[in-house]
Amino acid sequence: MPKNLFPLDSAKPFPDQETVGHNRWHPDIPAIQTVQPGDTFRVDCREWFDGDIHNDDSADDIRDAPLNKVHALSGPFRIEGAKPGDLLVVDILDVGPIPQEEGPLAGQGWGYTGIFAKKNGGSFLTDQFPDAYKAVWDFTGQTATSRHIPGVSFTGIIHPGLMGTAPSHELLGKWNQREAALIATDPERVPPLALPPEPDHAILGSLTGADFDRVAGEGARTAPPRENGGNQDIKNLSKGTRVFYPVYVDGANFSVGDLHFSQGDGEITFCGGIEMGGFIDFHVDVIKDGMAKYGVTENAIFMPGNVEPQYSQWLAVSGTSVTLEGEQRYLDSQLAYQRACLHAIDYLTTFGWSPEQAYLLLGAAPIEGRFSGVVDIPNACATVYLPTEIFDIDIRPGAGEPPRIDPGIGAPRSSFALSLIHI
Repeated sequence: MPKNLFPLDSAKPFPDQETVGHNRWHPDIPAIQTVQPGDTFRVDCREWFDGDIHNDDSADDIRDAPLNKVHALSGPFRIEGAKPGDLLVVDILDVGPIPQEEGPLAGQGWGYTGIFAKKNGGSFLTDQFPDAYKAVWDFTGQTATSRHIPGVSFTGIIHPGLMGTAPSHELLGKWNQREAALIATDPERVPPLALPPEPDHAILGSLTGADFDRVAGEGARTAPPRENGGNQDIKNLSKGTRVFYPVYVDGANFSVGDLHFSQGDGEITFCGGIEMGGFIDFHVDVIKDGMAKYGVTENAIFMPGNVEPQYSQWLAVSGTSVTLEGEQRYLDSQLAYQRACLHAIDYLTTFGWSPEQAYLLLGAAPIEGRFSGVVDIPNACATVYLPTEIFDIDIRPGAGEPPRIDPGIGAPRSSFALSLIHI
Protein backbone atom coordinates (compact mmCIF):
# COMPACT_ATOMS: atom_id res chain seq x y z
CA MET A 1 0.00 0.00 0.00
CA PRO A 2 1.33 3.50 -0.78
CA LYS A 3 2.28 5.68 2.16
CA ASN A 4 -0.73 7.56 3.54
CA LEU A 5 0.17 11.25 3.55
CA PHE A 6 -3.22 12.39 4.88
CA PRO A 7 -4.59 9.84 7.38
CA LEU A 8 -7.96 10.52 9.00
CA ASP A 9 -9.62 9.23 12.15
CA SER A 10 -13.27 8.40 11.39
CA ALA A 11 -14.25 9.27 14.98
CA LYS A 12 -13.06 12.89 14.75
CA PRO A 13 -14.53 15.84 12.81
CA PHE A 14 -12.37 17.36 10.09
CA PRO A 15 -11.12 20.39 12.09
CA ASP A 16 -10.04 18.11 14.98
CA GLN A 17 -7.83 15.82 12.90
CA GLU A 18 -4.09 15.63 13.54
CA THR A 19 -3.57 17.06 10.04
CA VAL A 20 -6.19 19.61 8.98
CA GLY A 21 -7.14 20.22 5.35
CA HIS A 22 -9.21 23.09 3.98
CA ASN A 23 -12.59 24.03 2.50
CA ARG A 24 -11.74 27.17 0.54
CA TRP A 25 -9.49 27.88 -2.46
CA HIS A 26 -6.66 30.33 -1.83
CA PRO A 27 -2.98 30.40 -2.84
CA ASP A 28 -1.84 31.22 0.71
CA ILE A 29 -3.17 28.04 2.34
CA PRO A 30 0.05 26.21 3.32
CA ALA A 31 0.83 22.84 1.82
CA ILE A 32 0.69 19.99 4.33
CA GLN A 33 3.18 17.75 2.50
CA THR A 34 5.72 17.99 -0.31
CA VAL A 35 5.90 15.15 -2.83
CA GLN A 36 8.31 14.53 -5.68
CA PRO A 37 7.38 14.05 -9.34
CA GLY A 38 7.04 10.31 -9.80
CA ASP A 39 5.82 9.71 -6.21
CA THR A 40 2.92 7.42 -5.32
CA PHE A 41 0.88 8.14 -2.19
CA ARG A 42 -2.47 7.58 -0.46
CA VAL A 43 -4.90 10.24 0.80
CA ASP A 44 -7.89 9.74 3.12
CA CYS A 45 -10.96 11.89 2.47
CA ARG A 46 -13.96 12.87 4.60
CA GLU A 47 -17.34 13.04 2.90
CA TRP A 48 -18.20 16.56 1.87
CA PHE A 49 -20.37 17.42 4.91
CA ASP A 50 -17.93 15.93 7.42
CA GLY A 51 -20.42 13.59 9.10
CA ASP A 52 -23.48 15.88 9.32
CA ILE A 53 -25.65 13.49 7.27
CA HIS A 54 -26.92 10.35 9.02
CA ASN A 55 -27.94 6.80 8.14
CA ASP A 56 -31.59 7.18 9.10
CA ASP A 57 -35.06 7.68 7.63
CA SER A 58 -35.23 11.46 8.00
CA ALA A 59 -34.29 14.19 5.53
CA ASP A 60 -34.00 16.92 8.18
CA ASP A 61 -30.20 16.69 7.96
CA ILE A 62 -30.33 17.38 4.22
CA ARG A 63 -32.77 20.27 4.76
CA ASP A 64 -30.49 21.86 7.36
CA ALA A 65 -27.11 20.94 5.84
CA PRO A 66 -24.55 23.72 6.53
CA LEU A 67 -23.34 24.67 3.06
CA ASN A 68 -20.65 26.96 4.50
CA LYS A 69 -18.72 23.85 5.64
CA VAL A 70 -18.14 22.23 2.24
CA HIS A 71 -16.05 20.74 0.84
CA ALA A 72 -13.74 18.98 3.33
CA LEU A 73 -10.61 18.81 1.13
CA SER A 74 -7.48 16.78 1.84
CA GLY A 75 -4.33 18.77 1.06
CA PRO A 76 -2.85 20.89 -0.33
CA PHE A 77 0.07 18.78 -1.56
CA ARG A 78 3.09 20.63 -2.95
CA ILE A 79 4.73 18.95 -5.92
CA GLU A 80 8.44 19.73 -5.94
CA GLY A 81 9.53 21.69 -9.00
CA ALA A 82 6.05 22.46 -10.35
CA LYS A 83 5.89 26.06 -11.61
CA PRO A 84 3.15 28.27 -13.08
CA GLY A 85 2.68 27.29 -16.71
CA ASP A 86 3.39 23.60 -16.10
CA LEU A 87 0.84 20.80 -16.26
CA LEU A 88 0.37 18.60 -13.20
CA VAL A 89 -0.17 14.96 -14.19
CA VAL A 90 -2.36 13.08 -11.70
CA ASP A 91 -2.96 9.33 -12.04
CA ILE A 92 -5.75 7.76 -9.95
CA LEU A 93 -4.35 4.34 -9.04
CA ASP A 94 -7.12 3.25 -6.68
CA VAL A 95 -10.14 4.74 -4.91
CA GLY A 96 -12.78 3.32 -2.57
CA PRO A 97 -14.90 3.74 0.58
CA ILE A 98 -13.38 3.85 4.06
CA PRO A 99 -11.73 0.39 4.13
CA GLN A 100 -12.72 -2.29 6.62
CA GLU A 101 -14.99 -0.04 8.67
CA GLU A 102 -18.67 -0.06 9.54
CA GLY A 103 -20.20 2.83 11.43
CA PRO A 104 -22.13 6.09 11.38
CA LEU A 105 -19.87 7.98 8.95
CA ALA A 106 -20.77 7.94 5.26
CA GLY A 107 -18.23 5.62 3.66
CA GLN A 108 -18.36 3.09 6.50
CA GLY A 109 -20.34 0.62 4.39
CA TRP A 110 -22.94 3.15 3.22
CA GLY A 111 -23.46 6.49 1.50
CA TYR A 112 -26.28 8.88 0.69
CA THR A 113 -27.92 10.97 -2.02
CA GLY A 114 -29.80 14.15 -1.18
CA ILE A 115 -32.12 16.52 -3.00
CA PHE A 116 -31.47 19.94 -1.48
CA ALA A 117 -34.31 22.24 -0.44
CA LYS A 118 -34.76 25.33 -2.59
CA LYS A 119 -34.09 27.55 0.45
CA ASN A 120 -30.79 25.76 1.10
CA GLY A 121 -28.91 25.41 -2.15
CA GLY A 122 -31.61 23.89 -4.33
CA SER A 123 -31.04 21.35 -7.08
CA PHE A 124 -31.07 21.07 -10.85
CA LEU A 125 -34.86 20.64 -10.72
CA THR A 126 -35.47 22.86 -7.69
CA ASP A 127 -38.71 24.44 -8.96
CA GLN A 128 -40.30 21.01 -9.35
CA PHE A 129 -38.70 19.58 -6.16
CA PRO A 130 -38.43 22.46 -3.64
CA ASP A 131 -38.20 20.26 -0.53
CA ALA A 132 -35.37 18.11 0.81
CA TYR A 133 -35.24 14.34 0.22
CA LYS A 134 -32.70 11.65 1.03
CA ALA A 135 -31.80 8.12 0.02
CA VAL A 136 -29.32 6.00 1.99
CA TRP A 137 -27.36 3.41 0.00
CA ASP A 138 -25.73 0.24 1.32
CA PHE A 139 -22.51 -1.04 -0.26
CA THR A 140 -21.92 -4.72 -1.00
CA GLY A 141 -18.61 -4.91 -2.82
CA GLN A 142 -19.08 -2.55 -5.76
CA THR A 143 -22.89 -2.80 -5.69
CA ALA A 144 -25.25 -0.20 -4.21
CA THR A 145 -28.84 -0.80 -3.00
CA SER A 146 -31.20 1.42 -1.01
CA ARG A 147 -34.12 0.77 1.33
CA HIS A 148 -35.46 4.13 0.13
CA ILE A 149 -35.49 3.15 -3.57
CA PRO A 150 -36.32 -0.55 -3.83
CA GLY A 151 -36.19 -2.46 -7.07
CA VAL A 152 -32.78 -1.26 -8.26
CA SER A 153 -29.15 -2.24 -7.76
CA PHE A 154 -26.12 -1.13 -9.70
CA THR A 155 -22.34 -1.19 -9.86
CA GLY A 156 -20.82 2.11 -8.82
CA ILE A 157 -18.19 4.14 -10.67
CA ILE A 158 -16.17 5.20 -7.62
CA HIS A 159 -14.53 8.58 -8.19
CA PRO A 160 -13.54 11.89 -6.58
CA GLY A 161 -16.01 14.67 -7.29
CA LEU A 162 -13.39 17.35 -6.60
CA MET A 163 -9.72 17.63 -7.46
CA GLY A 164 -7.73 20.70 -8.38
CA THR A 165 -4.75 22.97 -8.02
CA ALA A 166 -4.58 26.23 -6.09
CA PRO A 167 -5.38 29.46 -7.94
CA SER A 168 -2.93 32.31 -8.17
CA HIS A 169 -3.81 35.60 -6.48
CA GLU A 170 -4.65 36.99 -9.92
CA LEU A 171 -6.94 34.08 -10.80
CA LEU A 172 -8.64 34.15 -7.39
CA GLY A 173 -9.33 37.86 -7.89
CA LYS A 174 -10.93 37.11 -11.27
CA TRP A 175 -13.17 34.46 -9.70
CA ASN A 176 -14.36 36.72 -6.93
CA GLN A 177 -14.92 39.68 -9.25
CA ARG A 178 -16.92 37.85 -11.89
CA GLU A 179 -19.00 35.89 -9.38
CA ALA A 180 -19.74 39.02 -7.35
CA ALA A 181 -20.93 40.73 -10.55
CA LEU A 182 -23.27 37.81 -11.22
CA ILE A 183 -24.66 37.89 -7.66
CA ALA A 184 -25.27 41.65 -8.00
CA THR A 185 -27.70 41.05 -10.89
CA ASP A 186 -30.17 39.38 -8.49
CA PRO A 187 -28.80 39.48 -4.93
CA GLU A 188 -31.99 38.17 -3.27
CA ARG A 189 -32.41 35.17 -5.53
CA VAL A 190 -33.29 31.83 -3.88
CA PRO A 191 -31.23 29.77 -4.41
CA PRO A 192 -28.42 32.30 -4.97
CA LEU A 193 -26.72 32.76 -8.32
CA ALA A 194 -23.29 32.16 -6.79
CA LEU A 195 -21.62 31.81 -3.39
CA PRO A 196 -19.34 34.65 -2.27
CA PRO A 197 -16.39 34.25 0.11
CA GLU A 198 -17.72 33.32 3.53
CA PRO A 199 -15.51 33.33 6.66
CA ASP A 200 -18.06 31.36 8.69
CA HIS A 201 -17.00 27.69 8.98
CA ALA A 202 -13.83 28.33 6.94
CA ILE A 203 -11.14 25.66 7.43
CA LEU A 204 -7.71 26.81 6.22
CA GLY A 205 -5.15 24.23 7.20
CA SER A 206 -2.53 25.54 9.60
CA LEU A 207 -3.34 29.25 9.16
CA THR A 208 -4.06 31.25 12.31
CA GLY A 209 -4.58 34.83 13.47
CA ALA A 210 -4.58 37.69 10.98
CA ASP A 211 -3.56 35.44 8.08
CA PHE A 212 -6.54 33.19 8.78
CA ASP A 213 -8.94 36.14 8.88
CA ARG A 214 -7.60 37.60 5.62
CA VAL A 215 -7.72 34.31 3.71
CA ALA A 216 -11.16 33.45 5.12
CA GLY A 217 -12.47 36.74 3.74
CA GLU A 218 -10.92 36.17 0.30
CA GLY A 219 -11.04 32.41 -0.23
CA ALA A 220 -13.28 31.08 -2.97
CA ARG A 221 -16.00 28.60 -2.12
CA THR A 222 -15.39 25.12 -3.47
CA ALA A 223 -18.90 24.45 -4.85
CA PRO A 224 -18.39 25.23 -8.57
CA PRO A 225 -15.87 23.92 -11.09
CA ARG A 226 -13.42 26.52 -12.33
CA GLU A 227 -10.18 26.88 -14.32
CA ASN A 228 -8.25 24.86 -11.73
CA GLY A 229 -10.54 21.82 -12.06
CA GLY A 230 -12.34 21.91 -8.73
CA ASN A 231 -15.79 20.44 -8.22
CA GLN A 232 -16.29 19.08 -11.72
CA ASP A 233 -18.21 15.98 -10.57
CA ILE A 234 -17.15 13.92 -13.58
CA LYS A 235 -18.14 10.34 -12.86
CA ASN A 236 -15.56 8.97 -15.33
CA LEU A 237 -12.62 10.12 -13.16
CA SER A 238 -12.38 6.61 -11.76
CA LYS A 239 -9.53 4.19 -11.12
CA GLY A 240 -7.07 4.28 -14.00
CA THR A 241 -7.80 7.90 -14.92
CA ARG A 242 -5.06 10.38 -15.79
CA VAL A 243 -5.81 14.09 -15.35
CA PHE A 244 -3.74 17.08 -16.53
CA TYR A 245 -4.21 20.19 -14.36
CA PRO A 246 -2.95 23.71 -15.06
CA VAL A 247 -0.42 24.95 -12.50
CA TYR A 248 -0.91 28.52 -11.25
CA VAL A 249 1.34 28.64 -8.15
CA ASP A 250 4.74 27.27 -7.21
CA GLY A 251 4.29 23.64 -6.18
CA ALA A 252 0.78 23.43 -7.75
CA ASN A 253 -0.81 22.85 -4.28
CA PHE A 254 -3.06 19.96 -5.28
CA SER A 255 -6.12 18.99 -3.20
CA VAL A 256 -8.84 16.32 -3.36
CA GLY A 257 -12.18 15.44 -1.74
CA ASP A 258 -15.89 14.80 -2.27
CA LEU A 259 -15.65 11.06 -3.03
CA HIS A 260 -18.63 9.37 -4.68
CA PHE A 261 -19.51 5.68 -4.77
CA SER A 262 -21.55 6.32 -7.90
CA GLN A 263 -23.14 9.21 -9.79
CA GLY A 264 -25.35 9.97 -12.76
CA ASP A 265 -24.14 12.52 -15.30
CA GLY A 266 -24.75 16.06 -14.11
CA GLU A 267 -25.06 15.25 -10.38
CA ILE A 268 -28.54 16.68 -10.79
CA THR A 269 -29.67 16.38 -7.17
CA PHE A 270 -26.84 18.75 -6.06
CA CYS A 271 -26.06 16.53 -3.05
CA GLY A 272 -25.47 14.22 -5.86
CA GLY A 273 -24.14 10.85 -6.63
CA ILE A 274 -23.65 8.68 -3.56
CA GLU A 275 -21.60 10.73 -1.13
CA MET A 276 -19.00 8.99 1.01
CA GLY A 277 -15.65 9.24 2.72
CA GLY A 278 -12.83 6.95 1.69
CA PHE A 279 -9.30 6.74 0.30
CA ILE A 280 -7.61 7.53 -2.99
CA ASP A 281 -4.16 6.56 -4.28
CA PHE A 282 -2.23 8.89 -6.60
CA HIS A 283 0.83 9.02 -8.79
CA VAL A 284 1.94 12.52 -9.79
CA ASP A 285 4.27 14.00 -12.38
CA VAL A 286 4.92 17.34 -14.06
CA ILE A 287 5.04 18.39 -17.73
CA LYS A 288 7.24 21.47 -17.89
CA ASP A 289 5.64 24.39 -19.78
CA GLY A 290 2.75 22.07 -20.59
CA MET A 291 0.06 24.77 -20.49
CA ALA A 292 1.51 26.63 -23.49
CA LYS A 293 2.71 23.46 -25.23
CA TYR A 294 -0.79 21.92 -25.34
CA GLY A 295 -3.01 25.01 -25.16
CA VAL A 296 -4.35 24.02 -21.75
CA THR A 297 -4.58 27.43 -20.09
CA GLU A 298 -7.88 27.53 -18.22
CA ASN A 299 -9.14 23.96 -18.01
CA ALA A 300 -8.19 20.45 -17.01
CA ILE A 301 -8.17 17.58 -19.49
CA PHE A 302 -8.31 13.88 -18.68
CA MET A 303 -8.04 10.33 -19.95
CA PRO A 304 -10.73 8.18 -18.28
CA GLY A 305 -10.01 4.85 -16.68
CA ASN A 306 -11.39 1.50 -17.83
CA VAL A 307 -13.37 0.28 -14.80
CA GLU A 308 -16.84 1.52 -15.74
CA PRO A 309 -19.76 -0.92 -15.28
CA GLN A 310 -20.38 -2.97 -18.39
CA TYR A 311 -24.02 -2.13 -19.06
CA SER A 312 -25.04 -2.90 -22.60
CA GLN A 313 -28.79 -2.21 -22.73
CA TRP A 314 -30.11 1.34 -22.47
CA LEU A 315 -33.40 3.20 -22.67
CA ALA A 316 -32.96 6.85 -23.67
CA VAL A 317 -35.34 9.73 -22.92
CA SER A 318 -35.05 13.07 -24.70
CA GLY A 319 -35.88 16.68 -23.89
CA THR A 320 -35.91 19.94 -25.83
CA SER A 321 -35.55 23.62 -24.94
CA VAL A 322 -39.26 24.28 -24.35
CA THR A 323 -40.43 25.20 -20.83
CA LEU A 324 -43.13 23.37 -18.91
CA GLU A 325 -45.39 26.30 -19.75
CA GLY A 326 -44.75 25.84 -23.47
CA GLU A 327 -42.40 28.81 -23.94
CA GLN A 328 -39.85 28.36 -26.72
CA ARG A 329 -36.23 29.03 -25.70
CA TYR A 330 -33.39 29.40 -28.17
CA LEU A 331 -30.93 26.49 -28.04
CA ASP A 332 -31.09 26.36 -24.22
CA SER A 333 -29.08 23.19 -23.50
CA GLN A 334 -29.57 23.35 -19.73
CA LEU A 335 -33.35 23.51 -20.16
CA ALA A 336 -33.23 20.64 -22.64
CA TYR A 337 -31.38 18.47 -20.10
CA GLN A 338 -33.84 19.47 -17.36
CA ARG A 339 -36.74 18.43 -19.58
CA ALA A 340 -35.03 15.12 -20.43
CA CYS A 341 -34.60 14.42 -16.69
CA LEU A 342 -38.24 15.34 -15.98
CA HIS A 343 -39.41 13.06 -18.80
CA ALA A 344 -37.30 10.22 -17.38
CA ILE A 345 -38.83 10.82 -13.94
CA ASP A 346 -42.35 10.79 -15.39
CA TYR A 347 -41.55 7.56 -17.21
CA LEU A 348 -40.22 5.78 -14.11
CA THR A 349 -43.27 6.75 -12.03
CA THR A 350 -45.43 4.56 -14.31
CA PHE A 351 -43.70 1.55 -12.72
CA GLY A 352 -44.51 2.54 -9.13
CA TRP A 353 -41.58 4.68 -8.01
CA SER A 354 -42.47 8.12 -6.64
CA PRO A 355 -41.13 11.18 -8.49
CA GLU A 356 -38.69 11.77 -5.64
CA GLN A 357 -37.39 8.19 -5.77
CA ALA A 358 -36.91 8.48 -9.53
CA TYR A 359 -35.09 11.80 -9.17
CA LEU A 360 -32.74 10.45 -6.49
CA LEU A 361 -32.04 7.45 -8.70
CA LEU A 362 -31.04 9.67 -11.65
CA GLY A 363 -28.55 11.44 -9.38
CA ALA A 364 -27.05 8.24 -7.96
CA ALA A 365 -27.06 5.56 -10.67
CA PRO A 366 -24.57 5.59 -13.58
CA ILE A 367 -26.96 7.15 -16.09
CA GLU A 368 -25.52 8.81 -19.20
CA GLY A 369 -26.41 12.39 -20.04
CA ARG A 370 -25.73 13.67 -23.55
CA PHE A 371 -26.29 16.78 -25.59
CA SER A 372 -27.61 15.26 -28.77
CA GLY A 373 -28.30 18.41 -30.80
CA VAL A 374 -27.20 21.99 -30.14
CA VAL A 375 -27.28 23.54 -33.64
CA ASP A 376 -30.80 23.02 -34.99
CA ILE A 377 -32.68 26.23 -34.22
CA PRO A 378 -34.63 26.84 -32.10
CA ASN A 379 -34.46 23.61 -30.07
CA ALA A 380 -31.49 22.09 -28.29
CA CYS A 381 -31.96 18.37 -27.64
CA ALA A 382 -30.59 16.49 -24.64
CA THR A 383 -30.93 12.82 -23.75
CA VAL A 384 -30.80 10.74 -20.58
CA TYR A 385 -29.73 7.11 -21.01
CA LEU A 386 -31.01 4.65 -18.39
CA PRO A 387 -29.13 1.33 -18.07
CA THR A 388 -32.01 -1.15 -18.09
CA GLU A 389 -30.02 -3.89 -16.30
CA ILE A 390 -30.04 -1.98 -12.99
CA PHE A 391 -33.80 -2.52 -12.56
CA ASP A 392 -35.41 -5.60 -11.04
CA ILE A 393 -38.28 -5.28 -13.54
CA ASP A 394 -38.37 -4.79 -17.31
CA ILE A 395 -38.80 -1.03 -17.88
CA ARG A 396 -39.00 -1.27 -21.66
CA PRO A 397 -42.35 -0.27 -23.24
CA GLY A 398 -44.47 -3.26 -24.26
CA ALA A 399 -47.95 -4.31 -25.30
CA GLY A 400 -49.12 -5.24 -21.80
CA GLU A 401 -49.53 -3.18 -18.65
CA PRO A 402 -46.32 -1.83 -17.13
CA PRO A 403 -45.03 -4.01 -14.29
CA ARG A 404 -45.22 -2.42 -10.84
CA ILE A 405 -42.78 -2.39 -7.97
CA ASP A 406 -43.48 -1.90 -4.29
CA PRO A 407 -42.02 1.57 -3.51
CA GLY A 408 -41.43 0.56 0.10
CA ILE A 409 -41.03 3.26 2.73
CA GLY A 410 -40.19 5.83 0.09
CA ALA A 411 -37.67 8.65 0.21
CA PRO A 412 -37.65 10.67 3.44
CA ARG A 413 -38.87 14.24 2.93
CA SER A 414 -38.28 17.42 4.90
CA SER A 415 -39.33 20.99 4.17
CA PHE A 416 -38.90 24.31 5.93
CA ALA A 417 -42.71 24.66 5.97
CA LEU A 418 -43.09 21.30 7.70
CA SER A 419 -40.39 22.25 10.18
CA LEU A 420 -42.24 25.42 11.13
CA ILE A 421 -45.50 23.54 11.53
CA HIS A 422 -43.77 20.97 13.74
CA ILE A 423 -42.36 23.69 15.95
